[in-house]
Amino acid sequence: MKALMFGWEFPPYISGGLGTACFGLTKSMVAQGADITFVVPRAEEAPPPDSPLRVVGGNTVMPLRGDEIVQRQIIAEEYMKVIPLDAFLRPYQGEAEYYSEIQRIRKLKHQDLQHLFDDSVIELSGNYGPDLMTEVGRYARLGTRLAVREEFDVIHAHDWMTYLAGVEAKRQSGKPLFVHVHATEFDRSGSSPNPEVYNLERYGMDNADRVLTVSQRTADIVMQHYGVPIEKIRVVHNGVIADKSVDRGDVKSPFDEKLVLFLGRVTMQKGPEFFVDAAVKVLEQIPNVRFVMAGNGDKLNAMIDRIAELRLQDHFHFTGFLRGKDTEKMFAMSDLFIMPSVSEPFGITPIEAMKYRVPTIVSKQSGVAEILENTIKVDFWDVNFLAQSIVDILSNQEQADDLAQRAYDEVSRITWDKAAEKVMAAYRELV
Repeated sequence: MKALMFGWEFPPYISGGLGTACFGLTKSMVAQGADITFVVPRAEEAPPPDSPLRVVGGNTVMPLRGDEIVQRQIIAEEYMKVIPLDAFLRPYQGEAEYYSEIQRIRKLKHQDLQHLFDDSVIELSGNYGPDLMTEVGRYARLGTRLAVREEFDVIHAHDWMTYLAGVEAKRQSGKPLFVHVHATEFDRSGSSPNPEVYNLERYGMDNADRVLTVSQRTADIVMQHYGVPIEKIRVVHNGVIADKSVDRGDVKSPFDEKLVLFLGRVTMQKGPEFFVDAAVKVLEQIPNVRFVMAGNGDKLNAMIDRIAELRLQDHFHFTGFLRGKDTEKMFAMSDLFIMPSVSEPFGITPIEAMKYRVPTIVSKQSGVAEILENTIKVDFWDVNFLAQSIVDILSNQEQADDLAQRAYDEVSRITWDKAAEKVMAAYRELV
């Protein structure tokens, strides 16, 4: 089974959980017989030498003289092919940040490469659009060219920025389209969705032959808000990669206090303010606690200001965005992990924490709550219950250790292999 996949991030280039999910899913799918070509926006640096990817140059689908595909850089020939397209997709930036980043990248472009390409195609250098929507269209135009060059049985598009590319590839090839919903605009923006994003999401789902959702919660949203019939939906819960390079015993916390961790994008969707409000109540009962907020986002400055206003600087630590081994170390030194999301389609981070024998508290408004048994589940808005749950775990080491051990045992049953089996079964329904 050959799949042409469109995504907007893939390790080591990640800004959120989607890249991690795509890596785990595709690796298991290949082990089960899939042949995957994964298309991503152009990366600015090459993967590290130990990356299990074959990178087929930047701008590889641009027609050269003789209509050949350039292979500029081959890193490793294991498990699957990744094709970066010359497009810039960054979903978690505001308009000002996006414009600034575009200007920076334009300065890095190599004008001397332009002569390699036909004049009839989109220019290689200095041609990124002024906004995200322009780049979504650009990515779709470039992706369409793959539909007449690559051999594949199905098209698989991850999240809204790639749906248009998936639909256009379907028009070119006539092959079935699977759109994979990792989040919706209602998760990101609440009851006031961005109409442009919503329309693209609905367009993708309307044109898809199957809609894959990461939870039943997400399936309910796409039925209610996007009009997708239930017979078109397949629920595929995420998994977790069991491997880790850091063990809990290998890491010593630099703090004397108990450490409570929030790790994720610092945005409305993730509920950082509820984490802060609960921390205030916890510190009234247990002063020897440090709260760590790891991540970036549009609410980060507001959270820092809030902590300063409360004069809790001595009890809070802001790390910024973490990746790789730094993330592992952060999990390993934590005594408790909190995910107070307002609306979380799935939420891999609690399962990641469980790998390190860290007890967890998750929002009931999350997809992962559907499958986790050994965690404490709270309504995101119930700050009093959240705070008391934190106090209970930090005050009772035996209870914390028991919960952490049961959660660790549970992780072994939450695998990407199961998710891959469901995706492959969905493919076989149409091929």
